[in-house]
Amino acid sequence: MEIINEDIVIVGAGLAGLATSLALHRLGIRSIVLESSDSLRTTGFALALWTNAWRALDALGVGDSLRQRSLHFTRFQAFSADSGLPTAEISLEADDKPIDYDSRCIKRQEIVETLEKELPPGTIKYSSRVTSIEESGLYKLVHLADKTVLRTKVLIGSDGVNSVVAKWMGLPKPVDANRSAIRGYVEYPKSHGFEPKFCAYFGSGVRIGFLPCDDKSLYWFCTFTPSAVDYDENIEGSPIKMKQFVLSLARNVSKEAYNILDRTSLDSLYCAKLKLRTPWNILMKDNIVKNNTCLVGDALHPMTPDIGQGGCSALEDSVVLARCISEAIFAKSLQEGDQLCKSIKVGLEKYAKERRWRIFSLISTSYLVGLAQESNGKVISYLREKFLAQFTIETMLKMGDFDCGKLCQK
Repeated sequence: MEIINEDIVIVGAGLAGLATSLALHRLGIRSIVLESSDSLRTTGFALALWTNAWRALDALGVGDSLRQRSLHFTRFQAFSADSGLPTAEISLEADDKPIDYDSRCIKRQEIVETLEKELPPGTIKYSSRVTSIEESGLYKLVHLADKTVLRTKVLIGSDGVNSVVAKWMGLPKPVDANRSAIRGYVEYPKSHGFEPKFCAYFGSGVRIGFLPCDDKSLYWFCTFTPSAVDYDENIEGSPIKMKQFVLSLARNVSKEAYNILDRTSLDSLYCAKLKLRTPWNILMKDNIVKNNTCLVGDALHPMTPDIGQGGCSALEDSVVLARCISEAIFAKSLQEGDQLCKSIKVGLEKYAKERRWRIFSLISTSYLVGLAQESNGKVISYLREKFLAQFTIETMLKMGDFDCGKLCQK
């Protein structure tokens, strides 16, 4: 059996995996990324990226390029899904905020392709499905479906909610949030005419929102509690029924939202049950880092989308992890073999310590904000329309005003 030696192996060429590899590359550290598919995965429609994400993208050196392909949001407007009346409005301008405050929605394809182009040729190994992982002293042996075996000092799992690496580390599976989401993307032949703002409708067991990516495209989402809206799970395999269902929810909410959803083509719809990592699992160090193996992105912290921090926090992970690995590698000159592995272990433990409470607060806050925005009880509906709508939006913005730092701390 031939064994190929690699210093750092990243499993999964999604947002977190590509960003982590690029962060390491910027610091002069080589890695390879294993991707099970035969090409770059550009599925998924768009991501709302808040200030923390743009700070991370700036640290990676791609922020300005991506800003040129997106619109800066000027405000966030919230409405009641019951009455259609406005319940909150917050400016997203930087007047009374940090100078680098930013919030935009951008196509997922734009992000992953930009990250991929910045990587050295050959970094991503396509058609490389991981079948098993085993210990070999201080190293890991990563077995692939094609019988290739990689021996690595550092193994990073960025392989999503159903992570093979997380399973090998012994993490409990993500739990069902008892909610679902249907998302869509609409392209207009000419300008769509909507202001660069985030609009959302909360209540009656649903959250419906839409936001422009650029002058011709819009991203929208509809999250809901199935038990509150008489949802039939059998529709998930039928785009026609999915569209009919989401239109039935929007019909009584907003004519504007209804028209946007109605324009959505059937191949631009996606439905998924929402899952999350229970927050207390994150507080245990071995669930983030274990024997020079660690997790980033959805492999580590799947969360509900209610504060829009899934992709943003994955970008934070990449910057912090690369910085911690770099500091460990270059802390002492001429480290090799077992000594280097032990030094990297200290760096990974620093990453776990730095990320633990941030991730805990993101998962917890997102879940609670979703409950407040979506619940349909009389008391919570009253409180939401009076002050909770404003409070939850302010909470979203506060969680997004975070700085993961530069790649190289000075």
